[in-house]
Amino acid sequence: CLIPKAVLSLCLFLMMQFVVLGQDSSEPDYIPQNAAPPPIKQLSKDEKAKLALSKDVKERTKLTLELMEARVKIAEMYLPQDQLEMVFRELGGFHALVIDALVYLEAADANKKRQLDNFKRFEIGLRGFTHRLELIRREMPPQREYYVRLLLREMREARAKAVEPLFGDIKRVGTLQ
Repeated sequence: CLIPKAVLSLCLFLMMQFVVLGQDSSEPDYIPQNAAPPPIKQLSKDEKAKLALSKDVKERTKLTLELMEARVKIAEMYLPQDQLEMVFRELGGFHALVIDALVYLEAADANKKRQLDNFKRFEIGLRGFTHRLELIRREMPPQREYYVRLLLREMREARAKAVEPLFGDIKRVGTLQ
């Protein structure tokens, strides 16, 4: 008589786990009540000038990845000093560079094979930042960690948008908000 109750309990437990795990993951994350407002997604004047001077799509893509690297490096430098506003400012600039690169790549001449190479180059470059941003997220207090989590999600979306033209029609690529 004990075996059927144990089996029934186990089955009930497993069904509850499937219900919990099967919930829609696209629901927005819990926003902490005291969450810090997200940083401004803005390029510096210097970054805008450097990007405007780039001659072709390949050069601009490489330059964008270099500027993103500089932003993350500075954010990592400020993190141990507990200068969280500066970390946020750099991450906002990083976010702006991601958006700018996708918009630029989408607007560039889509009929060239080299265009697809630049989407691939950008996606591969984004991969390297995910781990570093995750380490920054772990060091942030809960009020600021929320934005970094959103940034990581947008990075995944940006990678998906950068890879999409490699497998289909380039006109379907969208932009991040």
